[in-house]
Amino acid sequence: MTSLPEQPDGPDLDELRKDIDELKEAPTDELIEPEPASLLKEEPTPERTDAIGSEKWDEPADEEQTEG
Repeated sequence: MTSLPEQPDGPDLDELRKDIDELKEAPTDELIEPEPASLLKEEPTPERTDAIGSEKWDEPADEEQTEG
């Protein structure tokens, strides 16, 4: 039978404990399907558009006003 030493002689376990604690604090949904911070920063801002059928077909597209 192998006896265990009083002090483990391996990598620093405090670092592993910190990682485990951080994972425990994270919501489960975030662990399963994370949203990368870079995607959240690049998410486009929606632009206001006219209602369907309100297009003015007699004006060229570059001159058409989208807000009245």
